[in-house]
Amino acid sequence: MSIKKIAPGETRIGWIGTGVMGSSMCGHLIAAGFAATVYNRSREKAQGLLDRGAQWADSPKAVAATSDVVFSIVGFPSDVRSVLLGNDGALAGSRAGTILVDMTTSEPSLAVEIAERAAKANVYSVDAPVSGGDVGAREARLSIMIGGDKQVVDALNPCWQAMGKTIVHQGGPGAGQHTKMVNQILIATNMIGVCEALLYGYRAGLDLNVVLQSVASGAAGSWSLSNLGPRIIAGNFAPGFLVEHFIKDMGIALAESKRLSLSMPGLALAHQLYLSLQAQGHGRDGTHALELALASMAGFDWSKR
Repeated sequence: MSIKKIAPGETRIGWIGTGVMGSSMCGHLIAAGFAATVYNRSREKAQGLLDRGAQWADSPKAVAATSDVVFSIVGFPSDVRSVLLGNDGALAGSRAGTILVDMTTSEPSLAVEIAERAAKANVYSVDAPVSGGDVGAREARLSIMIGGDKQVVDALNPCWQAMGKTIVHQGGPGAGQHTKMVNQILIATNMIGVCEALLYGYRAGLDLNVVLQSVASGAAGSWSLSNLGPRIIAGNFAPGFLVEHFIKDMGIALAESKRLSLSMPGLALAHQLYLSLQAQGHGRDGTHALELALASMAGFDWSKR
């Protein structure tokens, strides 16, 4: 089965999931010249895209019925299964040759299942989770980690280039999701270090903004420190990436680690700390809100310091 050329003005895209990340990502494709049909559980969250010319569909199945390439970025693996494989899912509405691209951070095994079921319907499937948060999505600087057939992945280059900066094909179905697990494991323990370091600096009486001038550009520097450190200092815990979604990701990584007979004590600790943060009512805050849980353990309210 030949792969149709993908190009602005020729290819019609579908987009399922217009949240913090998805809205910006779809917006970049529209700006690049792709006509789009969108679906989201809450239509109001898609209004900005509709105002820019996107068409609305009442279900993922209806999105696929009018699209050549269907992108999805939703919350949990159960959501992925519903919007792609459900009775009203995108696969049910796809024609032969349609490409399904799931950009949700999800289970590698589910990515493989989607690819297998899609192939039986002569539909292509790619898993392409991303890293970079809300800022990377807004500025089209995402790192996109891709699993799937190389010819299909290469054909999608005009779409990748509209949304991301670092675009790497990692291997077959599920390889993108496995790579994202590596990414999330790296972030999990790094975030503990960022939050503990700022907590220490505060208790030592330092000006944290001045501290960042010294440490952010040296060996201790990281994306999280440079981009989320200032938000922590300002007490701004609005989500670039939700705590509850990060807990989901760590849970997937822990389950995959168990399957691979790996002990992951650092990841397990981070998972427990984030579960505590969620129990304190911060599941819908950004991942950097871990500072609040650590401050609480130290006996004070970070927002009132």
